[in-house]
Amino acid sequence: MRQVHMRRMVVMSAVSLALIGQVAYGGALGRTAPVMPAGEGLALEYRDASGSTVRETIPVYHAGPVKYFSAGVGLEERSAHYPPFPLKLIFVAGPRTYLNQVSVAIAETAGKVRLAVPRERVTGPWLFVDLPPGTYDITAEGTGKAQVKERVTIAAKEHKTVYLRWKTETT
Repeated sequence: MRQVHMRRMVVMSAVSLALIGQVAYGGALGRTAPVMPAGEGLALEYRDASGSTVRETIPVYHAGPVKYFSAGVGLEERSAHYPPFPLKLIFVAGPRTYLNQVSVAIAETAGKVRLAVPRERVTGPWLFVDLPPGTYDITAEGTGKAQVKERVTIAAKEHKTVYLRWKTETT
């Protein structure tokens, strides 16, 4: 009986902390970032700690038929729900440090480059890419860091998250 009571207390505490987080950050947790009518960006809206409404536009870039955007800066962006792009890349250095300003090249296995993203368009540690099904070779290079390579296969109606990790945090 005592163990059941303790489990309930732990669950209630976790729920309380989640609710406090939603109030403290204006309910940003669970927010969606819908595509704007012209498709040029995502509209993220949340309340800051003072209760003021903040509107942020996350640009969506196009390279031929492939669309992509970068996000993941701050709690508001990390807790938002984004359009279901098939590929999400997460850039990490060392055990926990997120990276931005990473250049990325995505090529078909036959060698044809489908997408080349310059580092200035990767403003956060996440890069969402709307790719058709297929197998791709991804090459990423952080500022002052060696290249990281990964091969990924995306099936129809699939969403994959791939961590591209550099071994150390230092440049």
